[in-house]
Amino acid sequence: MNKSVMSFSGGMDSTSLLLRMIAEGDDITCISYDYGQKHLIEIDRARDNISYLRENGHNVEHFVIDLRSAMKSLHSALTSEKIVVPEGHYESEQMKQTVVPNRNAIFSSILYAQALSTAVSQNCHVRIALGVHSGDHEIYPDCRPEFYHLLEKAFSLGNWDSSRVSFHLPYLSFDKKSILRDALESCASLGLDFDIVFSNTNTSYNPDTIGRSSGRSGADVERILAFHAIGRVDPLQYMYDWDSVLNYALDQERQGGKDE
Repeated sequence: MNKSVMSFSGGMDSTSLLLRMIAEGDDITCISYDYGQKHLIEIDRARDNISYLRENGHNVEHFVIDLRSAMKSLHSALTSEKIVVPEGHYESEQMKQTVVPNRNAIFSSILYAQALSTAVSQNCHVRIALGVHSGDHEIYPDCRPEFYHLLEKAFSLGNWDSSRVSFHLPYLSFDKKSILRDALESCASLGLDFDIVFSNTNTSYNPDTIGRSSGRSGADVERILAFHAIGRVDPLQYMYDWDSVLNYALDQERQGGKDE
């Protein structure tokens, strides 16, 4: 059995990865981060899915780490009340406003420390699993393969017993629809309800006060198009009906991510 530590945001990608790893028989520790993000609902959704998994016999360990004091002041539309979360296509230039400086390096450093501690104390090998994928590479430089290759090298140089830890990035060449298809297969093999699982996720960077997704942020658009591509209606609750959010997403796709 593989031992794995993973970053679990409560979003579509990390949830799909968690399902995949459970289906592969991994012993998993999930870590979620409260870094002062406006879409904090994602952590509640992460807890909801952990509860659902446990109810169905999958005992996954889950921790939430408070990084608000360290990251709330970082310049990003996701953390600053002075910057509005941009709407539109996910490859639009304005979506770079949603980058949080050095976020994945910070998260990965904590994951590495946890993985190495487990590996040494339990005399085993531990994988660090992340749901980064090809659709992230255009906007988020800390989701690129080169970044993780060099980060792993740096962590290895900076720690004893680093041979006991490795990065596991199975979605690097996947797009969103490929990730959803992978999740469908995992749910089928585990006897889980795909719609329940994905109704317990959050992708939106600007949900409303009761947690409904806007359907307008770049992350929303990417998700909606992925569900449409696999021929399914997203079970997530949106502020508007499915036809409305789908038409908006398709319109953004036709515009090709060009800034107006």
